Amino acid sequence: MKRLLLLMALLGSVVHMAFAQESELDRKYTLDASYFYGSILLHNPDISHLITEHPAGVILGFNRKRYGHEDWEASYGYPDTGYTFVYQNMNNPTLGEHFGVYAHYNFYFFRRKLQFRVGQGVAYNTNPYDKNNNFRNNAYGTHVLSSTMAMFNYQKDNLWKNLGVKAGISLVHYSNANFKAPNTSTNTFALNLGFTYDLNGTLDLQYIPKQPKEKFTEPIRYNLALRAGVNESDVINSGRYGFWIFSAYADKRLGGKSAIQFGADVFFSNFLKELIRLQATSFPELNVAQNTDFKRVGVFVGHELFINKMSLETQLGYYVYYPFDFEGRVYNRIGLKRYFGDKWFGAITLKSHGAKAETVEFGVGIRL
Repeated sequence: MKRLLLLMALLGSVVHMAFAQESELDRKYTLDASYFYGSILLHNPDISHLITEHPAGVILGFNRKRYGHEDWEASYGYPDTGYTFVYQNMNNPTLGEHFGVYAHYNFYFFRRKLQFRVGQGVAYNTNPYDKNNNFRNNAYGTHVLSSTMAMFNYQKDNLWKNLGVKAGISLVHYSNANFKAPNTSTNTFALNLGFTYDLNGTLDLQYIPKQPKEKFTEPIRYNLALRAGVNESDVINSGRYGFWIFSAYADKRLGGKSAIQFGADVFFSNFLKELIRLQATSFPELNVAQNTDFKRVGVFVGHELFINKMSLETQLGYYVYYPFDFEGRVYNRIGLKRYFGDKWFGAITLKSHGAKAETVEFGVGIRL
């Protein structure tokens, strides 16, 4: 606990000096620090041999309070934006330790006493799979992992001067999305307890009420997107290959916050070429022809939630052209988009089949 308080104090002093000028511009910042202790969830029986101890760690957060100076802030109940650092010791030498950084939103409920934090970022693992030295770690195939974290806390600020408390539950997910096999991934469910610190305790800012607006209307818009990346099949050391995905879809706004989508994807997944060759030559009982087409075509429906210049995109698809059986015909996609102006956007999305990740996609597109 002393170390936790020391980390919080050091981080507070550094951030306070760095953002002193912004606080004079009526911006308010807070810090939080929590200790967590939990369990690895058995989402896949292939990692049962890795669930031997209870992981533990520290979550540090830096938050900017929002008061409605931008239109989107009041629409979402004045959330915080900020950054999170997570240190997690898996308490298993095979799995090693994690150091993760995230961008996050804090959403509030029940008179701002309940806080829901969701963050997306990257983590560094100290002991990934190695065929000679760490062959039992089938959870992580690389040092660098994609990571998602969520916290649901009761939070009470400024209980004593600038100090407050928070307590609740946390979920941390680590995966490299099949960038390199193996990639069974882990999910940690934990209880957390910690403190908050208000860097601008004497600054009393008021929430700006949401202003009434005319009903939002917009015609159907048409989108074109190109996604790309690198991935590998589940066969270890089968090789990493680039892929391309072309997407075309229409969307219709349902209001200021969300839109529904309908469209199609064409997949050029080169790792399937190697997987087809391997199965055709080494596993004749699978009845795979060596000239089987590796391309796939899917149709999908989706939803997009707009938060300022960012949006959260979720899609559910079905392969209508599917010459090679890989993980089933149904696929799903979830990710973040960032708009640059009224038309252009960039995106980072996770494509999977149920809970089985296929790849992380990096995309650019235009909304016409």
